[in-house]
Amino acid sequence: MNEIKAKEIKTMEYKRPEIDRGYANQILQIDLSAPEISIEPVTEKMKEVFVGGKGFDLWLLWNSVNENTRWDDPENAICIASGPLGGTPTFPGSGKSIVTAISPTTGIPIDSNVGGYFGPYLKFSGFDALKVVGKGSGDTVVFVDGVGQKIQIYDMPGLPDDSYGLSAVLTDFFAEGKKQDISVVSTGPGAKHTLIGCLNFTWFDTKRQRVRYKQAGRGGIGTVFANKGIKAIVARWNMVTLESNHPADKETLKAVSKAYSKEIRELDPKQNEMSKIGTTHLVPIMNDFDLLPTHNFRYGSHPGANNIGREVYQHVFDPGFDGCWKGCTVACSHGVKDFVPMTGPYKGQKVFVDGPEYETIAGCGSNIGVFDPFAILEMNFYCDAYGLDTISMGTSIAFVMECFELGLINTSQTGGLDLSFGNRLSALELLHQMARGEGLGAIVGQGIRRMKEIFEREYGADPEILRDIGMESKGLEFSEYMTKESLAQQGGYGLALKGPQHDEAWLIFLDMVHNYMPSFEQKAEALHWFPMFRTWFGLCGLCKLPWNDIVPEDNKDTPEPAKVMKHVQWYAQYFSAVTGREVTPDDLITMSEAVYNFQRIFNLRMGQGRREHDTIPYRAMGPVTIDEYESRRERYDKQLKEKYGIDVEGKSTEEKLETLRKFREQEYERLKDAVYERRGWTSDGIPKVETVKRLGIDFPQVLEVLKQHGVTS
Repeated sequence: MNEIKAKEIKTMEYKRPEIDRGYANQILQIDLSAPEISIEPVTEKMKEVFVGGKGFDLWLLWNSVNENTRWDDPENAICIASGPLGGTPTFPGSGKSIVTAISPTTGIPIDSNVGGYFGPYLKFSGFDALKVVGKGSGDTVVFVDGVGQKIQIYDMPGLPDDSYGLSAVLTDFFAEGKKQDISVVSTGPGAKHTLIGCLNFTWFDTKRQRVRYKQAGRGGIGTVFANKGIKAIVARWNMVTLESNHPADKETLKAVSKAYSKEIRELDPKQNEMSKIGTTHLVPIMNDFDLLPTHNFRYGSHPGANNIGREVYQHVFDPGFDGCWKGCTVACSHGVKDFVPMTGPYKGQKVFVDGPEYETIAGCGSNIGVFDPFAILEMNFYCDAYGLDTISMGTSIAFVMECFELGLINTSQTGGLDLSFGNRLSALELLHQMARGEGLGAIVGQGIRRMKEIFEREYGADPEILRDIGMESKGLEFSEYMTKESLAQQGGYGLALKGPQHDEAWLIFLDMVHNYMPSFEQKAEALHWFPMFRTWFGLCGLCKLPWNDIVPEDNKDTPEPAKVMKHVQWYAQYFSAVTGREVTPDDLITMSEAVYNFQRIFNLRMGQGRREHDTIPYRAMGPVTIDEYESRRERYDKQLKEKYGIDVEGKSTEEKLETLRKFREQEYERLKDAVYERRGWTSDGIPKVETVKRLGIDFPQVLEVLKQHGVTS
């Protein structure tokens, strides 16, 4: 491209602090509207209660917005943080950033845990978190230069629109010859024209000499970023060692890191081979256990699944040891070299595709009836280039395809597109339309909640059918697990604070594959412990995959195999070694409880956070259509007879459908009751005063929110 035009808008020099036991002890705040740059201290209370990462983000966001703030208001803050453990180059999975904002699709806080180098580079540059408010020009670039010890805001017109071109150009511009020192956060044109925009976080792959990408995908954070007129945020840092966090106990840190990395190197080749095939190993497992979402979550398996799983991608991935942070032995960030798209602006050109991972394969593959691995690669590539969330995009297309097949919409509304399941070219065309903000793609890009409203209001579609098959909760599209037969995962999705995303409570594998929680009581307990522990990773700047995707060989013989307690103990040692704050595994859960309950009250403050907001579409609980029931007729008939005592002889499929639905909806409501009680919440799903006091989050504003909703004890 032509020479970059960079007009300096604001510059602030600063003295970079020494990192102390995992903390920089200060926050960088930027107001794009003013523009102003300021640095605020991190208090000991913040560290004690909110720990870091997602906790810091939520606290900063809470203090930026009010109950009337909407996603496109200037005061909505994009907050990015690592955590006290983030940036350790020897401990597996320690390179994460956590991003929060008020979501365009849900209206409540959304958080995404993402790889790439930005979070650690931000911290080592001197900041535990970054908060950005206000609005820029549309060409605004923020540069956090930890090497030069300055913060700069630029106006840079003429930069590429798509994330690939943009991040490559900015990496070159700011690197001063050392591209590995740069990490870029950006989005693309799709984020401007939809509500499901994602953010791309980069690292420079020195082996391949190219910029690589990870995504903060869920809830439209990229859309907030684009609406704020930000083109990119860039961080620069140049040296990462075990000393970078200045741990309290370096010898213990070295020992636990060595033990964990050694275990992964020895066991990953025997278990899931994530260093070779990433999360594609999940496709055949989910298919074998009838859990792979197919045709908008109607079914859980398909004969074509082998075409889009590990057996194919292990031959397609560019070989090499690929981690999205330095020294991570899981090394699951694979990609495809020299892929040639058949459509769109990159048609006929050789490109590098970062991925696909399981969620993209299922969302852009089986769930829309596409079993072509190369079509999935093309959708993966363009979602990244356009700044679109592959999960929301795939689940939204699956919904509109089923609406088309059911006759709820027709070709007059689709612009002539045949949206039958499996039509890969139509799916790709919708994707390109989303990026341009044109045609039906402009509607699909608003997400399922708004599509349901539009299809009912403008096309006369049956609202009950739309409600049953529209796979969203709280306004967020479901991630890619078929939950009909897993009550635990139904609760994992419906009770998740931000909406149905697996990172909060991924219980499907434990429930349906390993059968670790057969009883109702075990499921309810799991819906307390697992969301709390998984939240902890987001507080500390960590990836969850090392915890339970590679497990000790004797794990199945332990008292609580689902929790992988050997690893939990290692994480407690890791936290203690870095921060000097001596903790036990139980302490990790208590840390997370404080932030988790705070986020629930944050939802309440924003107009949600009650029992009614924990609903899920019936398809997540059971069969909606006759063919769904018939596809598992033997299973469902047996349940009606043996579990519920119903004589099914002589009953029509419609009658059995209705009866099964009544029981399954009752079970889900019972599960809510049990989980609310276990978490210390009211029957309406609101944390009790005694709970917030126990957790140390009884701030005046928090108590006032509870009081406004009738909770005073």
